[in-house]
Amino acid sequence: MSGNMITFPSNGSNAQGYLAVPDSGKGPGVIVIQEWWGLVDHIKDVCNRFAAEGFTALAPDLYDGQATKSPDEAGKMMMALNISEAGKKLRGAVDHLMRLENVDSVKAGVVGFCMGGQLALYTAAVNRNVGAVVDFYGIHPHVKPDFTKLEGPVLGLFAEKDKSVPQEAIQGLQKEIRAAGKTCDIYVYPNADHAFFNDTRPTVYNKTAAEDAWERTLKFFRENLVEN
Repeated sequence: MSGNMITFPSNGSNAQGYLAVPDSGKGPGVIVIQEWWGLVDHIKDVCNRFAAEGFTALAPDLYDGQATKSPDEAGKMMMALNISEAGKKLRGAVDHLMRLENVDSVKAGVVGFCMGGQLALYTAAVNRNVGAVVDFYGIHPHVKPDFTKLEGPVLGLFAEKDKSVPQEAIQGLQKEIRAAGKTCDIYVYPNADHAFFNDTRPTVYNKTAAEDAWERTLKFFRENLVEN
């Protein structure tokens, strides 16, 4: 199963993204937000995996076609990202996804990885069409979501050995979301490191943690996006 690159309207112009649709032709909508590398094959594969599970998944390209395998360059690209412009692009992606005939959920789910994890929280905080958020080890120093604006629950998936997101920060995130009166459940994987879900990075990929996190993500979205 494979998706396709599409163009969608965003803030008066056009943006690009990768869209994967289930074989049934319709399913709950999910936005997938990239890591700092860009819209790489791994993120496209995540969209395909969602489609194989019955979801319609869209990954917007926040770097407008740029991607890298260099950590130094990825860091520079992340820090150069205009958060306001990225927010508009993400809003456009959510709006476009929810207008598609391939989506049958009332609200969208949003999942993001690393930089995208924090942007997933931000997307949910500025868009009432988001009903559930999954944050995989989210981090971005310039992204500060207003958690009082969240319309649905948050699932956080983090790693015990992640130096970029220390345990105090994870605990602080959960406290802040709950203090805003919102639901937040967090799971920290022992012996796992940052980017444990990325199976294209053998130095950090943790198969046990990744498979468990994937099942938790699917269950969470099905519970919060699918009407019974």
